[in-house]
Amino acid sequence: MNPVGETHPFRGAAQYVLDDELAKIVNVSRALEMPLLLKGEPGTGKTMLAHAIAESLAIPLIVLNVKSSMKLLDALYQYDTLTRLNDSRFGDSQRDVSDIGAYIRMGKIGQAFVSDCRTVLLIDEIDKADADFQDDMLDVLDQMQFDIIEIDKTISARHRPVIIITSNAKKDLSDPFLGRCNFHHIAFPAPETMRQILNVHFPNLSEILAQTALHTFYRLREFRGIEKKPATRELINWVRALQCDPDFDVKTLDSGEIPYLGVLFKKSVDLNLALQQAGRARR
Repeated sequence: MNPVGETHPFRGAAQYVLDDELAKIVNVSRALEMPLLLKGEPGTGKTMLAHAIAESLAIPLIVLNVKSSMKLLDALYQYDTLTRLNDSRFGDSQRDVSDIGAYIRMGKIGQAFVSDCRTVLLIDEIDKADADFQDDMLDVLDQMQFDIIEIDKTISARHRPVIIITSNAKKDLSDPFLGRCNFHHIAFPAPETMRQILNVHFPNLSEILAQTALHTFYRLREFRGIEKKPATRELINWVRALQCDPDFDVKTLDSGEIPYLGVLFKKSVDLNLALQQAGRARR
């Protein structure tokens, strides 16, 4: 039996601020049973959306973190030949070495297919993979089945998963791939939306600290030459750091002094640039 929430429209989750347009494309993708491809700069909530959908629908989340060297077979299943060889040599296993199926382990897509209930399948950072991986993967997701050649068996999905695919747009995706997905670009949150996000994480945050921190944060994102701009995660951690400092005074932000820049900028080059530009701004 499917969870009750699975038939209800997705409207967000406790820790996820959702706009109406994104909610609609999620629910349309569920209704059409199509993968939803999300693009946007890091830190815009692409990955967290899959977590929020799983939480809202009360179904499991399975995450496939795509690597540049990954082959599609790795995402479907793995045949553990080494363990079988060792078992046959040493004879101390309780498994029957003649049963190849005992040495088949499901990859992340395989796990979603054989699950006893519907799942959310997150395929994270698909742009790291080559075009063949992308197109072959969508063939499998279209057909909802794949073959295990070692045991001549076809694995068919028991329940079609809710499929979320993310891309940081570092590499162009093929036209056939794009044509088989619904698409949504998640823009970086505007200050008003970011204020709502802070409310979720800091219900008792003072208005003066929230407004001053947001003003400083967006100003820092405009610094010239920054390679990795601070994103939502960095803002939340930065506000948490400010709150944990008993000597912090919000007036220091008004004066141009910016503590804990290392929480916001994670690359040495970016941190040095931010320190230089913040120093010039104070002067």
